[in-house]
Amino acid sequence: MAVWALGINHTTAPLDLRGRFAFALDQIEPTLRGLRASLARQPEAALISTCNRTEIYCAGEKPELEHTLDWLAHSGGISSSLLRAHSYTLEDGFAARHAFRVASGLDSMVLGEPQILGQLKDAVRAAEAAGSLGTTLSQLFQRSFAVAKEVRTSTEIGAHSISMAAAAVRLAGQLFEDLGQVNILFVGAGEMIELCATHFAAKSPKTIAIANRTLERGEKLASRFGAEVMRLADLPERLHEFDAVISCTASTLPIIGLGAVERALKRRKRRPMFMVDLAVPRDIELEVKALEDVYLYTVDDLAGVVQTAQASRQAAVAQAEAIVDAGVQSFMHWVDQRSSVPLIQQLNAQADQWRAAELARARKLLAKGEDVDAVLEVLSKGLTQKMLHGAMAELHTGDASARERASAAIQHFFLRKER
Repeated sequence: MAVWALGINHTTAPLDLRGRFAFALDQIEPTLRGLRASLARQPEAALISTCNRTEIYCAGEKPELEHTLDWLAHSGGISSSLLRAHSYTLEDGFAARHAFRVASGLDSMVLGEPQILGQLKDAVRAAEAAGSLGTTLSQLFQRSFAVAKEVRTSTEIGAHSISMAAAAVRLAGQLFEDLGQVNILFVGAGEMIELCATHFAAKSPKTIAIANRTLERGEKLASRFGAEVMRLADLPERLHEFDAVISCTASTLPIIGLGAVERALKRRKRRPMFMVDLAVPRDIELEVKALEDVYLYTVDDLAGVVQTAQASRQAAVAQAEAIVDAGVQSFMHWVDQRSSVPLIQQLNAQADQWRAAELARARKLLAKGEDVDAVLEVLSKGLTQKMLHGAMAELHTGDASARERASAAIQHFFLRKER
């Protein structure tokens, strides 16, 4: 059984390219069906898509990396050569190692961040719903979850982790002297916005507002922070009211355009605006970044901020990598053993046939009144002859080299001395 992985992440591909391969959770199931239909052998498959990465994991009789890459490139509307230049491909133990490192937060922009584990579990559930998660990938991901748990409980990998939300608060604090006088708008109502709102609310800002496509979900989040709720449609007319805007939605197109921000700045009389776009693809048009009095940060811009505590965690990283290594060895040993399963099943089936045949003969002899000891002798000889027949035949047929190989095998399997 072969295992392979293909992906792009924050270290290999720019944000705009990553945006072409961003899949919402409800898109994963149909996407996996399309992927499997495009591959010759219908392999097991799982798809992970987050702000910082899109990865495909597959398992099948033979690796189909090139076909997988071609399919992903086509789905993103780019050439295979361009995707190849920004992607990584991994097989077997290397694919397992990568999955374990991702689950443990070792491959994240924020070293040790815990959110990726929940995102992985969501991806596994989506693969199960699509019917594309077989025995091998199920083992891979369950073991990755176990490795991640051990890393988090046995090391201090996440002890000083600075999340994206905390980094956004830190940057806002550098722009505004007093966050208690700041009006903040959150666009979206997902997990990342909830995390950001929690961090900013701890600074007691002047006002908090939440804009979301559906008011019901926005109201649920707003109730936690005493925030106002507004519709996305009202955003252009009210943007000027806010000093800080943090956006993270699943929209495939920008929802805050250059013109809207220019008009907001004019109404604010050039008072600065702090903006954070955590969405992939972008929620805020890139051209906004060139405006004076606007401080716009993307997920990639936050990389320097979130790595500030990395040096102090190198010892923990070494511990975590050792745990990952052990997990990889265990998984690959399991994969190797799986290749013997069909042969083991055949041997057991053959042995059961022999046993059943000899038992049937023994019962007939007993029914005729034969002596029990004599019947047991016949039963044992019959089983022994059936088990040794193939070995004896090999020793009496074939050329000298074949007999020599058979002799060595027979000595290994039948004549080993008990230790």
